[in-house]
Amino acid sequence: MAATPPSADRDWQGFARFLLLSVAGVFVAYLALAVLVDPYDTGRSTLLSRGAVRPQGPRTASAVRGRDPAYTGAVIGNSHIQLIEPATLTRLTGIPFVQLSVPATGPIEQFAVLDWYLQHHARPEALVLSADAFWCADDPTFPSEHGFPYWLLGGWPDYLNGLIRFPAAQETINRLGWLLNPRHKTAAADGWWDYERNYLSQGFGIDPAKKAALEKPASPTPEPHHGGPFPIAARLRAELARIPARTPVVIVFPPVYARAEPPAGSPRAVAEAACRAEVRAALSEHPSSTVVDWRDGRPEAGDPDLFFDQTHYRLPLARILTTDIADAIVRLRTRMTD
Repeated sequence: MAATPPSADRDWQGFARFLLLSVAGVFVAYLALAVLVDPYDTGRSTLLSRGAVRPQGPRTASAVRGRDPAYTGAVIGNSHIQLIEPATLTRLTGIPFVQLSVPATGPIEQFAVLDWYLQHHARPEALVLSADAFWCADDPTFPSEHGFPYWLLGGWPDYLNGLIRFPAAQETINRLGWLLNPRHKTAAADGWWDYERNYLSQGFGIDPAKKAALEKPASPTPEPHHGGPFPIAARLRAELARIPARTPVVIVFPPVYARAEPPAGSPRAVAEAACRAEVRAALSEHPSSTVVDWRDGRPEAGDPDLFFDQTHYRLPLARILTTDIADAIVRLRTRMTD
């Protein structure tokens, strides 16, 4: 068999180098474009920032909302605190509030949002955190079944790595199109989302099966991995240490429907009470802090018309809770100025 001429080898090597350099060039060009466009408006590049929130889910919108200097107060949690309207808190306290709650998240995701917020607000005027059942797990990693874009809220290496994803590439193009559209739609800057219509459209409050599920009694035994011990206290202490001493911190134990409360004295009731007690103890180490406890047997918790399911309350109850939170913040601020 005849040997391949040296010139042919050189041609193939040259072609391979050209191909590799072309791929590398396209990759570098894309990454540079993505950084410049900043698809989720994290503020790492402000050249194309327009001071408005592009319509998107709260998981990614927390990056732009959490860095907005206009909001010196924040509500952080999941759907169990999401119906707290920031504009009402603002009116009642005089503090501009942003709603940074992200559905289907637990404490690790919520502390990531808190960390991002604190990076951009060194001295917040008030913080509201929701401590629901997800806080009372025995695994210190607090695993979640739902993905969360930690890379958006992390350092530069994580951010660059996160941009090398197909969804990020799509959003880079989407943001360019949004920026170029003079009639582009915007989302609420303060994060307010009233999801009541979404629940009603799914038959909550109407469907007999869903009504029956609301009345199902709670088990007397703890949920798996929720019997203790509870690592949340140590993690909460670490987070609170980063918050200025004069910043009011309110932790909310959000309402659950009365039938969701475990029988008094049962192992589950004891475990849940122990977890809440540890959260209280950790919180008490912050000089300006308090708990708004809606797990204390209030009569509203027994009204089925105020709940969609056993852990999601409706807007009328949310308004009462909002007033309680605002009153707590005002009391804390008054105490700090006396």
